[in-house]
Amino acid sequence: MADKPHMNLIFIGHVDHGKSTTVGRLLYETKAISDRDLSRYKEITQQLNRPSFEFAFVMDSLKEERERGITIDIAHREFQTPKYYFTIIDAPGHRDFVKNMITGASQADAAVLVISAPDGVMAQTREHAILASVLGIKQMIIGINKMDMVKYDQNKYNDAKKAATDLLKPLGFKTESMLFIPYSAQMGDNVSAKPANMPWYTGPTLLEALDTFTVPAKPLDKPLRLPIQDVFSISGFGTVPVGRVETGVMKVGDQVIIMPSGIKTEIKSIEEHHQQLQKAEPGDNVGFNIKGVEKKDIKRGDVIGPASNPPTVVSEFKAQIVVLQHPNVIARGYTPVFHVHTAQIACTITDILEKKDIKTGQTIEKNPETIKTGDAAVVVVKPTKPLVIEKFSDFQPLGRFAIRDMGTTIAAGVVLDVTPKA
Repeated sequence: MADKPHMNLIFIGHVDHGKSTTVGRLLYETKAISDRDLSRYKEITQQLNRPSFEFAFVMDSLKEERERGITIDIAHREFQTPKYYFTIIDAPGHRDFVKNMITGASQADAAVLVISAPDGVMAQTREHAILASVLGIKQMIIGINKMDMVKYDQNKYNDAKKAATDLLKPLGFKTESMLFIPYSAQMGDNVSAKPANMPWYTGPTLLEALDTFTVPAKPLDKPLRLPIQDVFSISGFGTVPVGRVETGVMKVGDQVIIMPSGIKTEIKSIEEHHQQLQKAEPGDNVGFNIKGVEKKDIKRGDVIGPASNPPTVVSEFKAQIVVLQHPNVIARGYTPVFHVHTAQIACTITDILEKKDIKTGQTIEKNPETIKTGDAAVVVVKPTKPLVIEKFSDFQPLGRFAIRDMGTTIAAGVVLDVTPKA
């Protein structure tokens, strides 16, 4: 596996447009799951009276999801193409679960936007496309699924393609160089084998299209940044934080600092999948043992960096946000919860500097009183507790965030500038 370049791939799009079925079909056709697995899923689907769901069940392994027929958590599965080794981040399409979609999108190198041929572009297709654009996903394939349901009609494909282009172009995606793939996940047409029933289509299959992505360069030359996901205390071994290296390299023996607390320590050992490593690079999910630090001194949302180049703890930051949905208007003083890397902290929008046109990036209004659903704006934000956050231009994964309130994701954004805490 390791000899092929690795990519994180996210499937996005409206609920019920067939993301999970697409993923299940890809895993099956690349032999990442066996016939035996599939027949087991088939049995469950029949017991639950959802006969055509067996591919979707590969990813939707949580019992609740199976019963409700929707994807809730982010599931990770691996498969290989001739060129790459992919980890799939299956992001939920269902409205309540946009938070997970953001976590997923912030780790993705590339995306497949799934649109159903019978339905075309829907509300969530739009929302996910805006998120992908705000969160900096540049590489995207458009999968036009359920071609079997429109009798493989080229006109229906063209309609969906046009609607997708009209949605994506204004968001800054280079639609002229994007691949639009008609397929049927349920029937298997044009997933890995050329379709017999779409003679009008001469482009690549979905699987071939995935190999047109390019692997982004690992940010090895940047200073280490590792947001903590969890902390364990292992008897006879000590404190073991777990997290994903976002930038830089972590080596055994490194002198590091934990922010925002400022505790300095040394990396005693690093392990991934129960194997000892001498070093960890961007993309590696690792557990590591640190000297003389108690479990209570470190928590989810803290960030590890070199003692010589500590992660930035801010007194405030300037950000560009897009308001995805809010029942009212947002004014100065509004204090929702910001989800940044693994941290979740209430932050106050202290100023609204300008309102921008999401399509062109031009300023529409300076110092507006309020902003609402659909607006893009530049705002000043003050965290209510110490928070590590970086400029998007310096450390992308630590410079993008989601804003949540009332159980929904109301906005997403990127950090333009930071004011470090004195």
